[in-house]
Amino acid sequence: MKKWVTCALAMTSLVALMLSQPASATTATSVTTRTAAVAAPKITWKACESAGLASRGAQCADVAVPLDHTKPRGKKITIAISRIKHTVPDSQYQGAMFVNPGGPGGSGLTLSVLGEYVPKNAGAAYDWIGFDPRGVGSSSPAVSCQPTYAGYNRPKYVPTSASIKKAWFAKTYRYTKACDAKNGAILNHLTTKDVARDIDLIRAGLGEKKINYYGFSYGTYLGQVYSSLFPTHVRRMVFDGTVDPRGVWYSANLAQDKAFDRNIGIWFDWVARHDSTYHLGSTKAAVKKLWYATQSRLYKKPVQAKGGKLGGSEWTDAFLYAGYYQSTWTDLADTFSAFINDRDVAALESSYLDASGYGDDNGYAVYLGVQCTDVQWPTSWKKWSRDNWAIHAVAPFETWANAWYNEPCRHWPAPARTPVKITGKGVHSLLMINETLDAATPYPGSLEVRKRFKGASLIGVPGGTTHSNSLNGNACVDDQIADYLLTGKLPKRVEGNHADTRCAPLPQPEPESATAEKKQAQRQTVPTDVRAQMQKEAVRP
Repeated sequence: MKKWVTCALAMTSLVALMLSQPASATTATSVTTRTAAVAAPKITWKACESAGLASRGAQCADVAVPLDHTKPRGKKITIAISRIKHTVPDSQYQGAMFVNPGGPGGSGLTLSVLGEYVPKNAGAAYDWIGFDPRGVGSSSPAVSCQPTYAGYNRPKYVPTSASIKKAWFAKTYRYTKACDAKNGAILNHLTTKDVARDIDLIRAGLGEKKINYYGFSYGTYLGQVYSSLFPTHVRRMVFDGTVDPRGVWYSANLAQDKAFDRNIGIWFDWVARHDSTYHLGSTKAAVKKLWYATQSRLYKKPVQAKGGKLGGSEWTDAFLYAGYYQSTWTDLADTFSAFINDRDVAALESSYLDASGYGDDNGYAVYLGVQCTDVQWPTSWKKWSRDNWAIHAVAPFETWANAWYNEPCRHWPAPARTPVKITGKGVHSLLMINETLDAATPYPGSLEVRKRFKGASLIGVPGGTTHSNSLNGNACVDDQIADYLLTGKLPKRVEGNHADTRCAPLPQPEPESATAEKKQAQRQTVPTDVRAQMQKEAVRP
């Protein structure tokens, strides 16, 4: 999904205290055999630099893995991991739990803390493993191409003229040339398959026969790939916001465009219902008209902010989170209102920078490195243009922004591979959660994965618009996750192509003292700042 967000931002507050010829498809058996021949890496634990991890007694390590898994004795790279060990008696220990926040390109090093936020003390029986996937954050080498690529006053997203297309082509080609020049061989080895093999080597280094796995967003695809390659190494898995394997990755991004347009419309309607607070229009149509009129005005006359000029493209980016998470609705409505009613440019810039990750492109570079090489993208601009204009006609909010975000995959400087075939065979236990109006990982993806994984059960959240929102105060969802982690109990699988059980979504927020926040405060959930950073990591897709 288009999103100028830096997935490798260091977690702050509690957390900081806390993608030639395509290769042939590889079978699970052959990969397992090859990997089994590689000696388990030695893991030498050390103190964690993160004060939050250190305060919890976490251990950290840099694990050496092959740059190229087909050459296990060749050059090595390192994967940064953290571990928070189980606190139950060893007789009750249930194994290692790997966590991935999504992206791809999301930093998960500090997510070993997640276990403490599972209800019923269910996380205490596991060793929680956080890690930065290859190329990300504290893993080495970390991929970066052009840190200021996001930038200010960028070209108009909708290419209504040849000059706009020319400007974007120049920008994206400069970026891919920089990636090629600055990163070397690792660009050839950033696929999801590579990361899955890294996980399995870390598993072996930990001395574990099987792993447990908790994946958010793109992390669910990583879980699908890992369990397809190494089904006998999987114990329990949780997928929150499941990627549809049929769409990786070009079609998946097109599918998101319509969903985000729907969700921003839901937010416009919510803003209108609170017009007495925001004064932006009393109807959805009025709020929508004002939003697009402001975008058009900023394209014609950008406003000067502290870091540079903010135009219509920066305006668009500033509000993308509203399509992902209803927890952002009040803050973004404040930003919209402050700009319109008070000419508050600083608030707009703050929202843009929060969404953009300007100054650090590690997350974006790895996002492209993974998605552009997991599978071959179309190289014909005629196809891109035809497909995106057709969707833009009915979903203008994000379509062309998303297209330009992913356009470097047309000319990415590393060969594309053949994706792993996702079958679900041999995987006996999987719990899935998806809100039915999730835009980043549309609900049909969960239904497809449930169909392939016969041992899966799906918790549907009808009407919910938030992406990857587990362990965030919805007792119906979170308690079922806890029960699963405690006992392996899954909701009873039912016949048909639908969820096996359903939970109501959290209520929509109120402008002041959000009702949802009040209810969440009654339960121990992932803290707001931690959740905010996890949301940033999960936004692609």
